[in-house]
Amino acid sequence: MDTPDSDSLLAEQLLRLTRRVHRIQKRQLHERGLGVTPAQSRLLRTLAHWETPPRMADLAERLEVVPRAVTTLVDGLEASGKVRRVPDPANRRVIRIELTDDGVKVLQELHSVRRAAAEEILAPLTDAQRRALGGLLDTLVDTHC
Repeated sequence: MDTPDSDSLLAEQLLRLTRRVHRIQKRQLHERGLGVTPAQSRLLRTLAHWETPPRMADLAERLEVVPRAVTTLVDGLEASGKVRRVPDPANRRVIRIELTDDGVKVLQELHSVRRAAAEEILAPLTDAQRRALGGLLDTLVDTHC
C-alpha cells in the first residue's frame, strides 16, 4: 500500500529525473554548439507547431510563462538569426514571430539532441520497461486536475 512517505519519495525521484533530463539536454546543446538555451529550444519547438506565425502573447500562453519571458527569449533568438519579428498583414500594430531558415536548421538539430538525451536516460531500461514507463507517464500526463 502506498504511504505519504512513498509518495514523497516518488515526487523526489520525478524531480531528480527532470533535473537530470535538463542537465543532459543542456550538455548536448552545448556540445553541438547550437547557440541556444533549453528555454530557447522549447520556444523554437513551440513556434514550429503554428501554421501561421504567432504573436508573442500566443507564445507566452502556450509556454505558460509571462510575456516578458518570451520577449527575452525572442530577443536572444532574433539576435542570433533564428527567428524574426514580422508585421501582421491584417494589422500592422501586431508583430508576429517566425522561424528563419537558420532557425529551421537548428530545430532539426534539436530533434537529434532530444533523441540522444532520451537514449542516454533510457539506456538502462529494457524494451518492456520502456513500454511500461511510457504507459505510466501517459497516465500522469493525460490526467487533468
